[in-house]
Amino acid sequence: MGNRPDEVRALLESVARQEGAPIEVVVVGNGSPLPAFDVPGLTVRTVELPENVGIPAGRNVGIEAFGPGGRDVDVLLFLDDDGLLPRTDTARLCREAFAADPRLGIITFRIADPETGTTQRRHVPRLRASDPMRSSRVTTFLGGANAVRTAVFQQVGGLPDDFFYAHEETDLAWRALDAGWMIDYRSDMVLHHPATAPSRHAVYHRMVARNRVWLARRNLPAVLVPVYLGVWMLLTLARKPSGPALRAWFGGFREGWKTPCGPRRPMKWRTVWRLTRLGRPPVI
Repeated sequence: MGNRPDEVRALLESVARQEGAPIEVVVVGNGSPLPAFDVPGLTVRTVELPENVGIPAGRNVGIEAFGPGGRDVDVLLFLDDDGLLPRTDTARLCREAFAADPRLGIITFRIADPETGTTQRRHVPRLRASDPMRSSRVTTFLGGANAVRTAVFQQVGGLPDDFFYAHEETDLAWRALDAGWMIDYRSDMVLHHPATAPSRHAVYHRMVARNRVWLARRNLPAVLVPVYLGVWMLLTLARKPSGPALRAWFGGFREGWKTPCGPRRPMKWRTVWRLTRLGRPPVI
């Protein structure tokens, strides 16, 4: 969004240091002008959008910069603009992982605070998140630190534009799993990112609730929709948010029911069972 020029340059320099073939980079300006990025060893293209279209729509623009569905390349790496790759072997490890497993569709990285090395619990995309150093198969991924085989986009489509912010990764993950792809969390692929709270965004509580409803309406078998949303309502209440936060959450919840959610493609029951076997049944 044009407000982190130093961080973006540091990130690009860390990409340029990756082992192996050079990485082609596209930087999307989401409603902001972009400078020319002169980074030795790196070819950087820029796309400037006239307005902020949100995270998923902005990333979809980046995908299409590599041809329809990203078809001009095999894998797309997505990195938050205030992140940094501390290791030089991350791209090589990605290439090796996708080459070794033709069913692997998405890799999600471990996010660690650059000062403390700590990985926040919310950045481990599974219910059993106490050990962030354990790699495993998972059912969703982190939007700001991941790699996706472009065949996934070509088969199931991109991120849901209308979500703007929150849960767009899970929407894509569920569609990918339903199509037979797998998702890996890799603790050895690291993105440094300052530890933050998601509630720092003013729209957080509303968007999280609205998009949770949309996610369920779009992807779950009808019988699981009220179960999934009921569980999340109870979890939200158990966390005892402030009065304004709770009002925003319920406002977003109502909005999720009253507004179009996009195409409904409920997952197969065998996908429900797969999610359950992976440790996260689609009711939580």
